Amino acid sequence: MQSPNPAAEPITRFAMVETTLREGEQFATARFTSEQRQAIAQALDVFGVEYLELTSPAASPQSARDLAAIASLGLKARILTHIRCHLDDARLAVEHGAQGVNMLFATSEQLRRASHGRSLDQIIEQAQHVTSYLQQHNIEIRFSCEDTFRTPLADLLRIYTAMDSLGIQRVGLADTVGIAAPRQVYDVVSAVRAAVRCDIEFHGHNDSGCAIANAFCALEAGATHIDVSVLGIGERNGITPLGGFIARLAALDSNLVMRYDLSLLPQLDEMIAEMVGVMVPFNNYITGATAFTHKAGLHTKAVLSDPRSYEVIDPALFGRSRTVAVAHRLTGWHAVAERARELGIVLSEVQARAATTRLKALADERVLDVEDVDELLYEYAE
Repeated sequence: MQSPNPAAEPITRFAMVETTLREGEQFATARFTSEQRQAIAQALDVFGVEYLELTSPAASPQSARDLAAIASLGLKARILTHIRCHLDDARLAVEHGAQGVNMLFATSEQLRRASHGRSLDQIIEQAQHVTSYLQQHNIEIRFSCEDTFRTPLADLLRIYTAMDSLGIQRVGLADTVGIAAPRQVYDVVSAVRAAVRCDIEFHGHNDSGCAIANAFCALEAGATHIDVSVLGIGERNGITPLGGFIARLAALDSNLVMRYDLSLLPQLDEMIAEMVGVMVPFNNYITGATAFTHKAGLHTKAVLSDPRSYEVIDPALFGRSRTVAVAHRLTGWHAVAERARELGIVLSEVQARAATTRLKALADERVLDVEDVDELLYEYAE
């Protein structure tokens, strides 16, 4: 399938940095126990994510203990922790078994003024110092400019090229406040891709509804790592959702996501929803109650003939099935005939059309359910 951006590079490789155990803990109602943290880590590892990012061990004593516990589980995913660009945080990460750090420093004028007050030279100097320590301990390093998309591009390139020259594994571009738009993300990531040799990670918040589109554009522009969380939970409106990102890739080419155990996605969404006390949205990507429900007669006729006509994602990939709704005034005779066949009733086209006419008239008078439809169809079977 052709890329929606004709100038985009083909997506040849990517990894997911799954951050439910860090960004997700910043969701308004999240408070994971140690047992829940381990259960989440193990479930995501079975699903197949490449990286798990955990809360900084500097956040609390229990956060430090849980990092050490999860790091000792022997999971396939690499265990990262999110730290400030500070030597004390880096030491704690090493001491508690992290295999990598996602290190950040605020670089936009707004955050530099409100947060730390350092110049670009001071940021680079401190980052070099912390990086040197981490490299002595064979720790994978990502350095991120917090609030990337409100930081002037010249400043970004100056910092990223300096960090790239140190031999770190990745630079990170963070849409910290969810202000970026897809074209902007593509342009900025492309500029960084041209300037550095290392990998590029993208972290996108969803405050203005662009998180998935931004993550996809980052990939097209040359990013190699995308931050996601289950259901997109995180600070404020959260970040790129795991399921939504999978859906976007599957719609492009299902082969891109076949490395993951896709059948586990509904369980992951339900597990996290229960833990944080929310419902899986009815229109959630892939796992929502109506994600594969077809209703209008025009749609159902085509879907019954060829599911690909109105489904760009195969529900069977995720252990789900489509629903063809019939108990309503918009139904078509093909859907009614299909329901009859499911009941073992063979109707002629004339009978199916007549049953549909009666069904539509009843639906205009009151709300119907499938039992009403079945009762009507059994009358035609007599």
